[in-house]
Amino acid sequence: MLVDGVRTPFATSGTTYKDLMAVDLGRMAVKGLLTRTAFDAADLDHVVYGTVIQEVRTSNIAREVGLAAGIPNSVPAHTVTMACISSSQAISSGMALISSGQADAVLAGGVETMSDVPIRYPKKMRQRLIEASRYKGLKDVPKFFKGFSPSWLIPEAPAIAEFSTGEVMGHSSDRLAATFGVSRSDQDDFAYRSHQNAHKAHEAGLLAGEIVAFNGSTYDNGIKPDNPREKLSKLKPAFVKPHGTHTAANSSYLTDGASACLIMSEEAALAKGYTPLAVLRNSMFVSQDPKDELLLGPAYVAYKLLAKAGLTLKDIDVFEIHEAFAGQVLANLNAMNSDKFAKEKAGATGALGEVPFEKLNTLGGSLAIGHPFGATGTRLVTTAANRLKREGGKYAFLSACAAGGQGHGMVLEAWEPRK
Repeated sequence: MLVDGVRTPFATSGTTYKDLMAVDLGRMAVKGLLTRTAFDAADLDHVVYGTVIQEVRTSNIAREVGLAAGIPNSVPAHTVTMACISSSQAISSGMALISSGQADAVLAGGVETMSDVPIRYPKKMRQRLIEASRYKGLKDVPKFFKGFSPSWLIPEAPAIAEFSTGEVMGHSSDRLAATFGVSRSDQDDFAYRSHQNAHKAHEAGLLAGEIVAFNGSTYDNGIKPDNPREKLSKLKPAFVKPHGTHTAANSSYLTDGASACLIMSEEAALAKGYTPLAVLRNSMFVSQDPKDELLLGPAYVAYKLLAKAGLTLKDIDVFEIHEAFAGQVLANLNAMNSDKFAKEKAGATGALGEVPFEKLNTLGGSLAIGHPFGATGTRLVTTAANRLKREGGKYAFLSACAAGGQGHGMVLEAWEPRK
């Protein structure tokens, strides 16, 4: 059962949180969750937290976030990393602990800061520094400069590229959009829609309830509601030049933020007087070709997960799909509505059908809200559950793609008291 979930406001990297560490953001989210739910942290059985680009001083960030947020040191914690679905894995790991009887209450979530990434020297410089740590005294210093090259001083920042293919994700997504017939205009329309929806959701107070205020604000600062649609059409391609369709406006941006949720067994939740927000009914991970199908995880998992859950697209009232790129989302939607893809790739007898836009990402998505890699999965779950309750629906489907050619999907069900 999902009892509740929160997140910090998501912020464009290098802005609001530029002086904070990931552990600081995680602490804010976790403390906000514990305060909101009035849950006694001593009653937690486990903490599972996700992140992607790790700070070496807080490598098990789940533990450090827990301790910083006041969770007793007797509560074990472990960190998971699975690219953009890291906190999805954190929640799924918590579900497994509960369903196997190892826990009744698990705190899960994730964090990412792109404002403070570890930057290292080239390998030869690192090796030389390690050797220098063994020097006995000044007499050994000349060894450090023997064969030294000034090029060793040029730092290496983390690259957002596939290790197996060497390809930047935007290139792959651009190619994917072309394969599934997604035009530049389609992508710009979708990106514009995302920003408009996110702004309207904030203005209507539909997101404030799941956001822990920072400096008095719950607004995600990457939302651009005043960008006219025609301006998007004038931007140059960001990845495949000069004829690509992906631009800075229809691609998600580097973001800082954290999220957290409380999941419990139904018995434990009711015993403590909580009304569950939603039932975490099914969770599934998929994996496919990291070159030509890098971001097709949502389509693959939709075919497999809905079949396992015994549901069709028509049964789903709420859709929340991660927007890494507008082209990626639209390509996946086209794959879900393709008999060819269904039969040749997904092993299904026919297409799932068309996902209705009036049910999809109605409060905005990652293109506007932002995408802190390790935190997005929990945001999707929290938003989907809140929408399900607010809109009176029965089932929600959420999914996300991830680096490495992987993906995640989950089905939520509205909770109803047993008669």
